[in-house]
Amino acid sequence: MSLELTRVPRQLPLHHNHTLKVSLHKGKPSPKISIYLAFSVSPSRSTKPQTPHRRREPKEPIFVFSSSSSSSVHQCHNYYIKKMTVVIDKHNVLVGTFFAFLFLYILRQNIWKREKIRKRTTLKIQNDSAVSVLRHENGGGFSSADDVIVVGAGVAGAALAYTLGKDGRRVHVIERDLKEPDRIVGELLQPGGYLKLIELGLEDCVEEIDAQRVLGYALFKDGKNTRLSYPLEKFHTDVSGRSFHNGRFIQRMREKAATLPNVRLEQGTVTSLLEEDGTIKGVQYKTKDGQELKAYAPLTIVCDGCFSNLRRSLCNPKVDVPSCFVGLILENCKLPFENHGHVILADPSPILFYPISSTEVRCLVDVPGQKVPSIANGEMANYLKNMVAPQIPSELRNAFVSAIHKGNIRTMPNRSMPAEPHPTPGALLMGDAFNMRHPLTGGGMTVALSDIVVLRDLLKPLRDLNDAASLTKYLESFYTLRKPVASTINTLAGALYKVFSASSDDARKEMCEACFDYLSLGGNFSAGPVALLSGLNPRPLSLVLHFFAVAVYGVGRLLLPFPSPKGMWIGARLISSASGIIFPIIKAEGVRQMFFPATIPAVYRAPPVD
Repeated sequence: MSLELTRVPRQLPLHHNHTLKVSLHKGKPSPKISIYLAFSVSPSRSTKPQTPHRRREPKEPIFVFSSSSSSSVHQCHNYYIKKMTVVIDKHNVLVGTFFAFLFLYILRQNIWKREKIRKRTTLKIQNDSAVSVLRHENGGGFSSADDVIVVGAGVAGAALAYTLGKDGRRVHVIERDLKEPDRIVGELLQPGGYLKLIELGLEDCVEEIDAQRVLGYALFKDGKNTRLSYPLEKFHTDVSGRSFHNGRFIQRMREKAATLPNVRLEQGTVTSLLEEDGTIKGVQYKTKDGQELKAYAPLTIVCDGCFSNLRRSLCNPKVDVPSCFVGLILENCKLPFENHGHVILADPSPILFYPISSTEVRCLVDVPGQKVPSIANGEMANYLKNMVAPQIPSELRNAFVSAIHKGNIRTMPNRSMPAEPHPTPGALLMGDAFNMRHPLTGGGMTVALSDIVVLRDLLKPLRDLNDAASLTKYLESFYTLRKPVASTINTLAGALYKVFSASSDDARKEMCEACFDYLSLGGNFSAGPVALLSGLNPRPLSLVLHFFAVAVYGVGRLLLPFPSPKGMWIGARLISSASGIIFPIIKAEGVRQMFFPATIPAVYRAPPVD
């Protein structure tokens, strides 16, 4: 058997050829099978000038198969020819056919591969051009290219802007009012939130604002009290809760974010999200001068707070308002337990005291329902003096009445909203615009800062955010990875508010008594729940176990020393009441995400390739 390969180089005319011959002889000479591959000659490479009467050359290669005893180069008009001659034994025709088709297959694969690379390169150039136009277009003019637009510069927005800016992103922050806010909530940061602040490099924002260390809680009920300390033994001595004026804390974070050259803060009111083919491309906003502008970025993160007017298209906003806070500031008074938050289990609902500076104590009186007594006509002052003041510890009563007489009474609705996002390409919700819980436990800022840490870690491997569809699919894991901290604090806040609120139902009364006595036992009975509340131990399963341990403890108190029909009946209702409190909250948070996150495919998605 012999193999002969004849090749005509492209740069030579047809009558010239190079021949590569590899021979393997076995037996007598045999018939030949010849394969001819003819390719068209481009005019620029032709050895003769193009004439009008010359036949148009085909664009596709021509393959000529022939059986021949001759090894000469065949003449073929206007083509350079590659000729491979395979001389084989007539009994091995199949072997020759195999070699022929193998050669053709490899050639065709190379053509397809080159075409695929060409199309991919063309598409990338087109996409980059389109993105460049979108990112720079601003009405009739142009603006600097941004990677992320952050709507709102509160706790979540300012912290997020600094975090993404520190990672090298170009961030455009649009805030309705850049003056120092004056609010009566968002003043207590739990130890778990302070740890997240350290992780983000923002711990110095609680300095120079007269922030106070918070080491735990004190509970008061019917003349009894108990102190619950944060389990901080395993942490650095600086780790604790912090309480402060909300506005001072936010201004410090805004100032720190503004120190980064790639972070731009602008005062303006965002009126709408700019959507194109289901993808958010940016925002339309009005400057403080009244000018209507548009800003574009691959990713828009909405952090415009509990009164957000942009979240409707990005989530299912089931907002509940169970109560309102009435806020006062007590001046120059000492709390019974220094550096502790104080919770008074009053009728009809809890009252909170905590320091916000070295000379001021914040008092928040919870009023159930959405309507509160009028401040203007004096109804509120009468309500506070006649209904609330008698239930306040004697050490604080005089300062409380003095604060009422000063007249600086503020109100704030307490909102609750589970996180039910609609994943939307190009946009994301964060902070109170995305998820709220009752502020009784002071966990809102801890959840927001924890969410920022999760988002930062997800975005860190990505250099390019322009592929909105891939980015949205990848960021679906955010909604599961945030659950340990968010669902623990959310569930505990909702459950404790219902347990601590007064009720005419005997089972609910027993549940409240059992909870107070359970926490008063000390040891793990108090350290476990407080670690959950503070964000130091974000474990939903541990929360459920402690909650039903309180219920079982309450039933045990009813059945000892001897069970009675009434005690057994109340005990059964107590378990039913406990289930009715916690299971709806868990359902709203998502059972699978809370307890079985490993079964959700999104958490295993790798970052999209740039």
